[in-house]
Amino acid sequence: MEPGKFIVLEGIDGAGTTTQAELLYQTLLKKGIPVQLTAEPSTGAVGSLIRKYLKGEEKFAERHLGAHILALLFAGDRIDHLSREIFPALEQGKVVISDRYLLSSLAYQSLECELDWVSMLNREAPPPDLTVLLDCPAEIALKRIEQRYLWPELFENLEVQKKVREKYLKLARQLYSDLRIVVIDASRSIEEVSREVIREVSNFLERAGFKSTASPG
Repeated sequence: MEPGKFIVLEGIDGAGTTTQAELLYQTLLKKGIPVQLTAEPSTGAVGSLIRKYLKGEEKFAERHLGAHILALLFAGDRIDHLSREIFPALEQGKVVISDRYLLSSLAYQSLECELDWVSMLNREAPPPDLTVLLDCPAEIALKRIEQRYLWPELFENLEVQKKVREKYLKLARQLYSDLRIVVIDASRSIEEVSREVIREVSNFLERAGFKSTASPG
């Protein structure tokens, strides 16, 4: 069996990674392509702890873990996620779609930690076959967040998101070739962004030899 393909959607909070990952997943399912949807932080033990901390759950209210501790936790969750879910699915020949992955750590954690150190922590995490970076101005992204949540998560403030967006774009240029990354304007409507995401991913999968098994019509 041919190995699967690993596709990651990245972007600042509010860029629409979760929504677009779900829409992409449903589209590939309808096409008959074997596909698995996942996300980071993962649903594993470490990932669940990270999610609770980012949401500011009560038992974490007075505990500040610090940027370096968070970077270690994210790296640990990623290794667990890869071995527990991503690698097995790829070995089964599936297309794995992840809502966030390595580029998130490099963009967010390098705000306070040395980029080389964060990269070293994640040296066992292979690059995705394709990264779709949803690029969106921080002002637009935060307005979307305000419409969805009563209380923002840890990184969800304007100045942080502006810096993270700059990091994403800079790292994308440094780390990935045009064959490994697609940057999409995510300031548009969900439908417009979805059409472009699906078009880019479908073209990539066609080049990789993945064919639709769905009946025409």
